[in-house]
Amino acid sequence: MNGVGAHESAELSAVEVRAKAENLEGIATSGSEGLVSSQRLAAVPILRPGEALEMVPGLIVTQHAGDGKANQYFLRGFNLDHGTDFATTVGGVPVNMPTHAHGQGYTDLNFLIPELIERIRFRKGPYFAEEGDFSSAGAAHIDYFRRMDLSLAQVTLGKNGYGRSLLAGSPEWGGGNLLYGLELFHNDGPWEAPENFRKFNGVLRYSQGTRNDGFSLTGMAYRGKWTSTDQVAQRAIDSGLVGRFGTLDPTAGGETSRYSLSGEWAKRRANAQTKANVWWLQSSLDLWSNFQYCLNDYANSGTCDTGDQFKQRERRQAGGFAVSHAMFDRWGAFEVENSIGLQGRADQLNPVGLYATSARQTIGTVREDKVTQLSLSLWAQNQTRWTEWFRSIQGLRADAFDFEVDSSLTANSGKASDQMVTPKLSLIFGPWRKTELYLNYGHGFHSNDARGTTIKIDPADGTTPVPRVKPLVRTKGYEVGVRSEPVAGWQSTFSLWQLDVASELLFVGDAGTTEASRPSRRHGVEWTNFYSVADWLAVDADLAWSHARFRERDPAAGDHIPGAVATTANIGLTLDHLGPWFGALRLRYFGPRPLVEDNSVRSGSSALTNLRAGYKIDKRTQVTLDVYNLFDRKVNDIEYWYDSQLRGEAAPTYDRHIHPTEPRTLRLSISHRF
Repeated sequence: MNGVGAHESAELSAVEVRAKAENLEGIATSGSEGLVSSQRLAAVPILRPGEALEMVPGLIVTQHAGDGKANQYFLRGFNLDHGTDFATTVGGVPVNMPTHAHGQGYTDLNFLIPELIERIRFRKGPYFAEEGDFSSAGAAHIDYFRRMDLSLAQVTLGKNGYGRSLLAGSPEWGGGNLLYGLELFHNDGPWEAPENFRKFNGVLRYSQGTRNDGFSLTGMAYRGKWTSTDQVAQRAIDSGLVGRFGTLDPTAGGETSRYSLSGEWAKRRANAQTKANVWWLQSSLDLWSNFQYCLNDYANSGTCDTGDQFKQRERRQAGGFAVSHAMFDRWGAFEVENSIGLQGRADQLNPVGLYATSARQTIGTVREDKVTQLSLSLWAQNQTRWTEWFRSIQGLRADAFDFEVDSSLTANSGKASDQMVTPKLSLIFGPWRKTELYLNYGHGFHSNDARGTTIKIDPADGTTPVPRVKPLVRTKGYEVGVRSEPVAGWQSTFSLWQLDVASELLFVGDAGTTEASRPSRRHGVEWTNFYSVADWLAVDADLAWSHARFRERDPAAGDHIPGAVATTANIGLTLDHLGPWFGALRLRYFGPRPLVEDNSVRSGSSALTNLRAGYKIDKRTQVTLDVYNLFDRKVNDIEYWYDSQLRGEAAPTYDRHIHPTEPRTLRLSISHRF
C-alpha cells in the first residue's frame, strides 16, 4: 500500500500492520489513545486532507465553506469549531492558531499530504502532562516519514475540474535521507460558483537515525486560493432563489499561506531518553465571508447596496520549542520512569483584523490589532510499576501566559496574564489475559483569544461596554477504560468519560467581540474495535455516544449546548491480498445536534458511504478508484440556526443555514513507485 516505511515489511498488508501498530498493551496510559499507521491511512478514501483525522475514533471532520478554509471538527460532545480543544501537530509544529482572525485554535490542515504520513498518535482527555493548550478533548500528533522504500509519482483526476499530482521520495544523502514531497492541486467542486481552489504544497525533510535516536530538519510550504460557497439560508433554497449548491455571495473566499521550519533531535541511552524540538512558522490569511447577507446593511443604511460581507485578516510569525528528559531507574523493587519537560511559544500578529467589505473591497475597519502572545510551560511526571499487574502515572503541569494587545480602538488595548497548574493521574491494572483497565483523572485548559482579555468596548459602535474574559479556562476530566484482545486478531477498547469546562467563553471573530456562555459538563461512552478476520479482510467499528449540557440551569434559554453531537460511528471493511485487487468500504454516521439551547431546533443526521477499489498492475504500479458519497445522499455537512436577511426581505428571519454534502464524486488515481 502507499507510504510503506523502511522499518516495516513491504509484505505486511494494511490489515496486519494496523493490528500490530495499535496493540498498545503495557504502553498506553488510557483506553482512548492509540496509533494510526500509514497503511491504515493508505487504505482509506479521503475527500479532504483534514479527514485523515477521522481515523481518530469518534472524531468527525466537516466543512461549512470553501475547502481552502480550515475544517470544522466534532468530538466528545464538542463542536470544536475549527480546532478549539483539540490540539494538532504536524512534524512537531503546532497547527492550532491562538488569537486567530477567524476562530480560536484555528486548525487548517490543507497543507497535509496524506501519502507522507508515517503515523498519527492520538490521545483524548486532559490526562497527559506533556499536552497543554487546546488538548482537553484530545490531541493528535502527525509525523511524516523519515524514509520511504520507493519514490512515488501519482496523478488523480475527477469531475468538476479536480486534478492532483504528487511527487515524493527519500533518496539517501550525506549519511541520511532526504524526504521530499511536491503537490499541485485544483478543484472547482459541485458548486454553482466554481471553487477554483488552487493549492501549491511542498515538504523537504532531512533526517538521520530514528525518532528516538536521531534528528530531522523539516521545511514545509503551502499556498492556497479559493472561492467559497458558504452555508446558505434554507428559505433561499426552498424558494428557488439559489440552488442547493448555490451561493448568495459569489465573491466570498480566501487566500492563505503557511511556511515552517522545524528541527527534532532525540538521544537514547541505556537509562535515559532526551528529546528536543524547535520550530518557526509564518502564516497569513485573508478570508471573505457573508453569513447574514443584508441584515446589518439594512439596519445601518436601509438599503442593501454593499451587503454584509466582511474580511478577516492576519499576518503571523510564531516560534517555539519543547525539550524533555526521561530517566529510567529502580526504587528498591519498583521500576520507575521520571520525566521532566519545558515548552515555550511566542506568537506575533501584525495585524489581526476585521473589516467591512463588498465584493472583496474594503469599505471600513471594525477593528485592527497588533498582538503578542507568549507562553511557557513546565511539566513533570513519574511512572511507577508497583507490581507486574499495576502501574501508576502521576504528573503536574504549570503554564504561564502573557498577552499584549495594541488595538485600533485605544480602549481595547492592554496587557493580561494568567497562570494555571494542572494535575494528572492514571492508574493502570493488568494485563490479565491480554486485558488492561485504566482509571484516569486530570485537569486541562484552553486559552482564550488575547483580544478578549483586554477588550472594554464593542468595536462595532465604539461605546457599548463589553466584559473581559479570563485568559485561561480550566477543564477537568475523568475516565474509566478497558483495552482487550478477547480473541486473536480482535482488539477492542471501551471508555466511559466525563469532562467539565469552567466556561465556554469564545471570541467571535465575525463580530470582534467576546461571547460568554455557562459552565458545561459532558460525559459519554466510546467503543473502538478492530478485527483482523483473515490475512485479506479486516473489520473496524468506532462507536461513540455523548451527553452535553450547561451546568447552570436557565429555564428561559435551556441547557443544551448548540452543535454538541450525541452519536457518531465510523465503520469499515478493508480488503487486501486478493491477488491484484484491494479495496475499502466505509460508513460514517454523524448524528443530529441541538442548534439552539432549548433544543427546539435540531440538525438532521447524515450517513455517508465511501468506496475504494484498486488494482495492482504490477508490484510498483496501481490504479485506484475512489467513490465518495456512494449512494448520493442529499444530506448536509453542517447546519446552523441564526437570523439573516435576504435582499428584498422586510425584516431579519431566523432560519436553518446549511452547507450541503458533496454529491456522489468519483476520482481515479494512478500511482507508480520507482
